[in-house]
Amino acid sequence: MASAAGGGRRDPEGRRRALAAAVVAVVAEVGVGRATHRMVAARAGVPLGATTYYFPTLADLIAAGLALVSDSIADDLASWEAAIGEAGGVAQGLSRRAAEYARDQRRALLEYELYLAAARGPQLRPLARAWLDGMHEILAPRVGARAARAITALVDGAMLQAAVTGDPIDQAALAEAIEALSASPRP
Repeated sequence: MASAAGGGRRDPEGRRRALAAAVVAVVAEVGVGRATHRMVAARAGVPLGATTYYFPTLADLIAAGLALVSDSIADDLASWEAAIGEAGGVAQGLSRRAAEYARDQRRALLEYELYLAAARGPQLRPLARAWLDGMHEILAPRVGARAARAITALVDGAMLQAAVTGDPIDQAALAEAIEALSASPRP
């Protein structure tokens, strides 16, 4: 009989998904640097050999976790774009959405752990760029390409600071900074 946690012997894709979900949970708890095949196998409820069968290296396993997280990026980007529309402007929408995002510290920490792993592993970079490219696509038509890059960096920095310190984002200050960057000349 197939195991629900491990995906079962006759469902290799189910087992791969279970392992990817398990690595996301492990990374959320201990970080990328302390995650191991053994911890992921235990979380997924599969034998240790299953992790190395499907993902020969730890980098492959982390990549699967990043891919799983990045699958939700399209939905996340849609919520960022909706926030801009609902607030009636880039600065108010982004600052409000950034503050909401930062309140879910567990998720923010997980995503930044995986984001940092992409800095160390070139094979992970295309997945991590999905967020940057998506934000650029949302912002560039509204504020210009140069300002879109600067605003994305600013918002990322504000969210990272909130994740590191546990302090909430000052929405008014962030909105003011976004306004200043939006006012710069469009290239």
